Amino acid sequence: MAITASQVKELREITGAGMMDCKKALVATDGDVKKAIDWLREKGISKAAKKEGRTAADGLSKVVVNGNRAVIVELNSETDFVAKNEKFLGLLDDCVNAIMNSNVKTLDEALALKSGEGTLKDEIISATAIIGEHIALRRFAIVEKQDDEIFGTYMHNNGVISAVCVVKGTADAQIAKNMAMQIASMSPSYVSRKDMPQDIVNHEREIQQQLVSNDESLANKPEKVKAGIVEGRLSKSLQDMCLVDQIFFLDPEKKCGEYLKENNAEVVTFVKYKVGEGIEKKAENFAEEVAAMAK
Repeated sequence: MAITASQVKELREITGAGMMDCKKALVATDGDVKKAIDWLREKGISKAAKKEGRTAADGLSKVVVNGNRAVIVELNSETDFVAKNEKFLGLLDDCVNAIMNSNVKTLDEALALKSGEGTLKDEIISATAIIGEHIALRRFAIVEKQDDEIFGTYMHNNGVISAVCVVKGTADAQIAKNMAMQIASMSPSYVSRKDMPQDIVNHEREIQQQLVSNDESLANKPEKVKAGIVEGRLSKSLQDMCLVDQIFFLDPEKKCGEYLKENNAEVVTFVKYKVGEGIEKKAENFAEEVAAMAK
């Protein structure tokens, strides 16, 4: 039978499930809303939908290499305890493997990839229902290299932070790994100044110019001197954003750019994920939560 938009809307309002899931449920139950509710509950979709509004700022990331391709993924949960769950770890592996064997570019495309339980979205919904926490595939990146390049990868604390980089000019895997560790620990945003968008440079220069203009001790300095001070401060403020300008974590006497030059190596690109980065995590009071559950 034909399913109307009003039926889908009614079921969605009752269960909180997505429109496509509601339509599937209604089709499967010949438009019977009550049976469709049960259908969604049996699939775990209704239960999972109610958890979608919860903040998932914990979890794990993972990076895997296969030939000339690497995949880095972040899968979130509400607590770090769940991130140790075998079901969660298996889901993380399934996400990595599915994306590795695809050419997806968006999260929606990734969630539609086939997996053991239908699609990755279906598997995440099932895991949410079983585990009891909001589980979400937050982001991923597919990184590719040329035959004459190598990958460097590093996962800190089992994947709380993960990094992957592409290095050319050397076949030494340790050099590439050292750069991945540098990226994971020091969080550069760009390989070098030439990779930095000009608007970011201009914005920082404006800030430094304003600081110099407001500095009374520099009021009588020639404009040429002031300009030199601005550029010096600008260089210093931007260096931590650039990998090659950072102090090398294994040798504080040199910068990463010097280390790479000594080894005839060059970092082409990199990706770094820190789990939950940029997500505002709700402060929890464990005692209050337990007391509330006891009522």
